[in-house]
Amino acid sequence: MNKQASMKKKALIGNTITYIILILISIVWLFPFVGLLLQSFRSFDPKVEYGGMVDYLVPKTFSLDNYKFLFSGETNFLRWYGNTLIIALCVAVLQTLIVLCVAYALSRMRFKGRTLLMRFWLILGMFPGFLTMICLYFLLKQFGLTQAGAVPGLILVSVASSGMGYYVCKGYFDTIPLALDEAARIDGANRATIFFIMTIPMAKPIIIYTALVAFMAPWCDYIFASYIAFGYDKSYNVAVAMTRWVWTNDYQGYFTRFCAGGILIGVPVTLLFMFLQKYYVEGVTGGAVKG
Repeated sequence: MNKQASMKKKALIGNTITYIILILISIVWLFPFVGLLLQSFRSFDPKVEYGGMVDYLVPKTFSLDNYKFLFSGETNFLRWYGNTLIIALCVAVLQTLIVLCVAYALSRMRFKGRTLLMRFWLILGMFPGFLTMICLYFLLKQFGLTQAGAVPGLILVSVASSGMGYYVCKGYFDTIPLALDEAARIDGANRATIFFIMTIPMAKPIIIYTALVAFMAPWCDYIFASYIAFGYDKSYNVAVAMTRWVWTNDYQGYFTRFCAGGILIGVPVTLLFMFLQKYYVEGVTGGAVKG
């Protein structure tokens, strides 16, 4: 009994220390977001409160002035937000479909050059995309997909190379028994039927994981988006627009408005991860089992 009590005491102490450490880490991690949220409710009206950077966290007076400004006609924030949403949704749908098809083909089919192709894509994926920025810019410019056409241009670039991101998805398909495919083939089903009717319903976690990753990339893109839409305000996404917005205006006066915009940018991603976290984790762990 003494030994059992001692073990329980050690476990309790260990769990307590672990939870304390996790709480401290959470506080450190969440502090910038809490600060961003609080500052977004601080008025930029100098008669009410100073709208620039200050040395205190909690606003003296809470106000919705910053959010009203974003949705007013004084800024193109709604257009920027819409551009970002269109790019992210189109990329998420198209990229997910392509990745699923490529991963299924590499997982289930055996053809000449399959291994060589996977190795080639793996090596090619090790090179940063920044190496192709200049080449892609001039290529897109030839087709009118820069500046005024930056939105479809960004969608095309993001989708074009999506097949190389098959690794995790293929690993998940490898965990689905091949015997199911063979039984369906015996019953007369073709590859398309097996893929859409049998495999896709069993692959919900990896589909959601792939879609979330595909959505996040253009939603947070700044470098390539600023390069393609350079100088054309109406084609900016939120990240590029708000950065240029702050650079070309009074940073101190626009600080609280920038915070409000940051909150609105974070809302969709936060909600997606909150409601789809279970499937996201299952997709990652399931796809990591086999390569």
